[in-house]
Amino acid sequence: MKNINLLGASGSIGMQTVDVCLQHPDQFSIVALSVGKNIDRCRQILKQLKTVELVSISDPEQAKQLAPEFPEIRFVSQEAGLQEVAVYAPGQIVVNALVGFVGLQPTMAAIEAGKDIALANKETLVVAGEIVTAACRQFHVRLIPIDSEHSAIFQALQGNDPADIQRLIITASGGAFRDRTREELQQVTLEQALCHPNWKMGAKITIDSATMMNKGFEVIEAHWLFNVDYDRIEVVLHPESVIHSMVEYQDHAVMAQLGTPDMRLPIQYALSYPKRLSLNDESLDFVRLKQLNFKAADFDRYPLLALAYEAGRKKGNLAAVMNGANEMANQLFREGRIQFLQIEQLVLEVCRCCPFQQQVTLQDCIKANAWGKQAVLERVK
Repeated sequence: MKNINLLGASGSIGMQTVDVCLQHPDQFSIVALSVGKNIDRCRQILKQLKTVELVSISDPEQAKQLAPEFPEIRFVSQEAGLQEVAVYAPGQIVVNALVGFVGLQPTMAAIEAGKDIALANKETLVVAGEIVTAACRQFHVRLIPIDSEHSAIFQALQGNDPADIQRLIITASGGAFRDRTREELQQVTLEQALCHPNWKMGAKITIDSATMMNKGFEVIEAHWLFNVDYDRIEVVLHPESVIHSMVEYQDHAVMAQLGTPDMRLPIQYALSYPKRLSLNDESLDFVRLKQLNFKAADFDRYPLLALAYEAGRKKGNLAAVMNGANEMANQLFREGRIQFLQIEQLVLEVCRCCPFQQQVTLQDCIKANAWGKQAVLERVK
């Protein structure tokens, strides 16, 4: 039995993690979890799971409200509560399903507590990849990816020597607007941007997918997860989202991981690794599929993807500034305060004028992320 601390239980990845654990009650036990403000979904989860001992809710009043309903559970709140869930002693592995920069510090706390990390929070490695991976080595912690693309690479590496990697090929659906020209993007709506053609994800990640910032984040993550230079990480548009990513080796053999677009598979593999368990999901039907399509990723069409490569190569605090700027611009678009194309305009502007710092600590990364958010907000005001 593997005990799990789940950060972000009420989000898309969190709910699918709960589903995986319910499918395998003899393998996984969620002993601590956090939610944001969705108290109804928290209540639903706690009625399904009978193993939870600690719950963090962002709002202290909501924590007080739920406590009498579940007297066997201890409720905590705010940032301190999130940290407490991350390091909760009975948990052996922490699933970080938080969205945004908020996921970084709980990850660091869990690593320092000796917990293995199943990581779905992109921002952890985007903002502080060098610091996080160094901490994993220091505390002898495994960092296992949950993102479908990185899980695919992780699976394709099994049984092979990482020194033999020629390149990593990360596939991208292209998001909600993959078939539109830049001119057609001038007046697109939030509702249109949230209609991802293949995946069911949270709002923030779906918007990031439409701008391809999400794929840029994945390039930076891949660099830190697999220690591969950016010149050997390639993004390819693959509208079917059947091949989740590929590894080409120096003999030009290419290993690909294929499957239906269902995040439960990479979640379950991260939890069960190195074992594989059965999954209640449909098999991939190659006859019905008929064909797979690929196209080069156009940096002119997706300038935030190009920016991510630049930030990754430059290192220092630039990726943290980029993340903060994007997080704020994404939020402003979802609030109806800016147009879709203004997301990339604002992120690019802020990154071009940020005070660059080459050598950074964790606190420097935190400050750079905050600076990026504030810089976007000031431009919109």
